[in-house]
Amino acid sequence: MGAPAEQVAQRALARRLRGAAGLAALAGLAWVARDVPAALGGRLNGARAERAARSPQFRDGAFRNRASTRTMAGAPDRNLVRELIFGKQKRRPTAAVPLVRPADPAATAADERELGVVWYGHASALIEIEGHRVLVDPVWSDRCSPSALVGPRRLHEPPVGLHELPAVDAILISHDHYDHLDMATVRALTAGQSTPFVVPLGVGAHLERWGVPEDRIVELDWAESHRVGGLTITATAAQHFSGRGLRRDGTLWSSWVVAGAHRRVFYTGDSGYFDGYAEIGAEHGPFDVTLMQIGAYDRAWPSIHMFPEEAVAAHLDLRGGLLLPVHWATFNLALHDWSEPVDRLWAEAKARDVRLAVPRPGERVVVDDPPAVDGWWQSIA
Repeated sequence: MGAPAEQVAQRALARRLRGAAGLAALAGLAWVARDVPAALGGRLNGARAERAARSPQFRDGAFRNRASTRTMAGAPDRNLVRELIFGKQKRRPTAAVPLVRPADPAATAADERELGVVWYGHASALIEIEGHRVLVDPVWSDRCSPSALVGPRRLHEPPVGLHELPAVDAILISHDHYDHLDMATVRALTAGQSTPFVVPLGVGAHLERWGVPEDRIVELDWAESHRVGGLTITATAAQHFSGRGLRRDGTLWSSWVVAGAHRRVFYTGDSGYFDGYAEIGAEHGPFDVTLMQIGAYDRAWPSIHMFPEEAVAAHLDLRGGLLLPVHWATFNLALHDWSEPVDRLWAEAKARDVRLAVPRPGERVVVDDPPAVDGWWQSIA
């Protein structure tokens, strides 16, 4: 007996949908084949390569940390693989991460002596200092990956669209890893802003490949500075690594000092804990606020990302005032629980009497009058 007409129609529709899905998959693969090589970035050559080779940080064909470091402890790390497959960590929030829309930019710029920070999630932040705005490590894409199809995906949306950002005076990039340097975001900001990109040595090769005009690229070695209006932006040391493809450490990584006439801000970028923080604090501090990396740590890579307790120690080394944590909540990049970094940070800050602000993504923090820490993340952890 033949199938009812409704079933025949459903099967026909299913076949068409499977065919459409196949075509969509092929189209996606074609997109990957076209755009992934571009997302990997550029190569250093010519004057850029010659300048890199002259850097004190460049030895034996690559940039190096001051101390010997490893990005992984063991290859492969059996415990890491086991935890990845069988671990019981709660690596995602149980409900939507609460987002806040920042206030009208015109209102926030009224007092030029006021220092404010808007954290957009992960390491992306806006520093408002003495009438200037500096955008840090902007990543607005859905994934921190060279592909739109695979790689760590956002756990929350950006609190505002890129087109809603106010005009900024500089865009700082700490290093070229995908969760700090995003091709689609850079291209959008190149079209939507007229500001310079201030980056570590070599990173300009990526920007140049993505269409950023050469006169908008400022590349700095550690201890070098660039003036933007009334601000001095200085590249300072960090203990990390770089790389977007198979090649490692072809570009430099950096922390940053943003200094006005009266206010000072420090941003770690990605870094392990090292004695350079005390040196930076002595030379450039004290800081009104530090933006400290607290997430994506593991015993397998202890020297290139800080544990939360180390972030507090580094903040004290830097002679910091208010500590504002970044590099957590937005992407799964390690095996710890989603909320563990900020829970540990809060406990350590209380134990060491460190002023702390933990904003929701999009929430503006006035450094001189920060909101009390309210544990907003705990109800969704």
